[in-house]
Amino acid sequence: MSASTPVALTRECDAIEIPNGTRKTLPSGTQVRIAHSRGGSYTIATDAGSMCRVDAKDADALGLSVPQAAQSLPAGPLTEQMVNDQLKAIFDPEIPVNIVDLGLVYSCSIAPGAEGGNRIDVKMAMTAPGCGMGNVLKADVESKLSRLPDVKEIHVDVVFDPPWHAGLMSEAAKLQLGLDLGGGDNTFPIFQEKH
Repeated sequence: MSASTPVALTRECDAIEIPNGTRKTLPSGTQVRIAHSRGGSYTIATDAGSMCRVDAKDADALGLSVPQAAQSLPAGPLTEQMVNDQLKAIFDPEIPVNIVDLGLVYSCSIAPGAEGGNRIDVKMAMTAPGCGMGNVLKADVESKLSRLPDVKEIHVDVVFDPPWHAGLMSEAAKLQLGLDLGGGDNTFPIFQEKH
């Protein structure tokens, strides 16, 4: 299937509007074109001229097979690894690297929620202060983390201090993008030790 081939949604599905990050439901029969797929989500253009992100769990609405990873979520007690795995499944729409390896996630913590369950707090940055995709990435984080076991609250804070820079990327991300920035890996350990 090419990006120029229109597809009619086979059922209604949830989407995140680009660039404002508003959640919406696209009705069955909506004509869309798939622009690209990264990290299990699809960027589509609708017949009304808007751009949206559709999660992998809704691939069947696009006439595609739902990836195995989207069919089953982790079970059992919530762990940092589960959170990290979900964050690594979120890709910057313009750079083919996940937000953890890109160095956008500055910190993440799991704590008991005020009304039971768990609360996850994430501090993240954008590659530039005026990045128009901030709300989309924030909505992606909220969506992915909300499906983890016993998560009742999610708070994502987009921060600009310290400013993001390419030196925060993991070595793997630098290699993937063909960057030789010298120096070591300056990425933030997203789950920091509590003292």
